[in-house]
Amino acid sequence: MEPQFDFALAARTLADVVAGIPDDRLDALTPCEDTTVRQVLAHVVGLTEAFRQAATKESVGRSEPPILDSPLAVDWRTLIPAQLAALTEAWRVPAAWDGDAEAGGIVLPAAIMATVALDEVTVHAWDLAVATGQSVTVDPDHLAILLDFLRDTDPDGTPGLFGPVVAVPDAAPAFDRLLGLTGRDPGWRPAAIAADRRV
Repeated sequence: MEPQFDFALAARTLADVVAGIPDDRLDALTPCEDTTVRQVLAHVVGLTEAFRQAATKESVGRSEPPILDSPLAVDWRTLIPAQLAALTEAWRVPAAWDGDAEAGGIVLPAAIMATVALDEVTVHAWDLAVATGQSVTVDPDHLAILLDFLRDTDPDGTPGLFGPVVAVPDAAPAFDRLLGLTGRDPGWRPAAIAADRRV
């Protein structure tokens, strides 16, 4: 099967956000409940490699659920961009989109697994950006793919993946609606940054 989309723009966005994270924000909270920037970065290290292996099929029969509270690799600033580049290249191979793919102990049709990966890369870029005073721009084609993918999300959320859906007006920007479907409040800001903006 030919690739249905390219990860390059989403991967570059996340890599740029990672590059802009100062050391003094690593223990700041993110929109993910009770989760710090450091913990989200550790999760990103794991997921970028897991989804690369899903594309190459090397994880079939041997992937495991992600480990919560994994320590953050000391070389995360170079490791994450390198793994994002490798993930992007892996999903450019037509065979990556054939058959089933496996990541985190879950087996899905490869095209669906790729969309899950795109969602993870896109939404965690926002999580990290908003927690560290940055902003992100999402490719409109990616937004359309993800909104279609998530349109039937259970309002109660998906345990281990998304929290309960946050109500967002139909007229809100597409990215805000996407964030709401993943259980995030598009208006969330860390307390320190929100206070600075009120001054």
